[in-house]
Formats: sequence, C-alpha cells, structure tokens
Amino acid sequence: MAKKLAEWQNEGVDEIIDRALDAVGPRLKRLRTQGEITLTALAGQTGISASTLSRLEAGLRRPTLEQLLPLARAYGVTLDELVDAPATGDPRINLRPIAGQDGSTVLPLTRRPGGVQAYKFVLPAGSGDREPRLRTHEGHDWVYVLNGRLRLVLGEHDLVLEPGEAAEFDTRTPHWFGAAGSGPVEFLSLIGRQGERAHLRATPSGPAGEDRRG
Repeated sequence: MAKKLAEWQNEGVDEIIDRALDAVGPRLKRLRTQGEITLTALAGQTGISASTLSRLEAGLRRPTLEQLLPLARAYGVTLDELVDAPATGDPRINLRPIAGQDGSTVLPLTRRPGGVQAYKFVLPAGSGDREPRLRTHEGHDWVYVLNGRLRLVLGEHDLVLEPGEAAEFDTRTPHWFGAAGSGPVEFLSLIGRQGERAHLRATPSGPAGEDRRG
C-alpha cells in the first residue's frame, strides 16, 4: 500500500512538472514578441540556435535548465517567473544552485518581476585559462568579486579583478568571465535591462584605461 501511495504521489508531481514545462513555450514567445526581439537576435544573446528557440516556443521541445538560465537573463526575469512557479508568500529566497556544463554554479538571488536581477556565480579553477568565448546581449551588468580573482575580458580589455573590486559595463560590449589564478572565483552579478544600472560604481584603482593582466 505504501509503495502504491508513493507511486500516486510521484505521478502527481510529474503531472505538475509537465504542466509547468508545457506552459513555458507560450510564455517564451510572449516575452520575445513583447520585447520585439527576433529569434536571430535572441540566439545571439543566449547561444541557443534560432531553430531550437522556435521549437521551444512552439512546445515541440521541452527546455533544460541550461537553456532556461540564459533565456531568463536575456528577458530580465527570474527562473521562477519563466516557469510560473507558484508564490509561497515566504520572503526568504529558496536558493537553488544551477550547475553549468563547464563546472560553473549559478545561484539566482532575486525573484521579483522586472528590474535588476541578482545572481551569485562560482567559476571553477582553471576556467580563466580557457580561450575566451565573448558574448553580447541587451542590458547592463555590475559585478563584485567576493573570493578569488576574476578574469574579465571586455571588448579589447583583459582585466583581473581582486576581492572587493567591482566593474560595471554595457552588456552589448563583447564580454567573458573566468577564474584567474589557481583557485575558483565567487562573484555577485546585478543584471538589468538596457538603461537600468546598479547604484554603486567601481572606482578605478589605477590610471584611466590601464589594464591589469593576471
């Protein structure tokens, strides 16, 4: 009897997940059309092919976490909003780490609709030694290093940020992050739509325009 009850409970959970995933497609299409974003432009922002994006919107393919994260960032919404997770009324944020295929970990720190979204990133040791794969997307980013050393490639600049240092930039500028040195790096990222910026600004520690390379 207990085994049968567990099967019924699992079936109910699966049905809830299925309904949530089935509703993602129309929501993705609505967000894109409201933002007047083409599939080609969104593909460039997220690294997901236009054909895959089209299938996701049409409900012909179910999204993975690796696909939902860049889509949430591109639209400036949280993952909960993207999958329409039910509100709990609890002010505490349920931190659900998302593991990337490259060994990175992302923790969404906000869940409010629109505005600036906060994330904590943990990049593995050695990631800063890889060949940078620069990307661009609409928006504004502010990063603050908590632990380790962050390599930030921003356009023609190759910078290394130490703990306590911050950077702010237009995400339409090609950019890439990696862990510099022998250990991992932890940093906060505040990402907003174009024109929305964090209130804090970085103060250059050296002469204007000078790069510091690791």
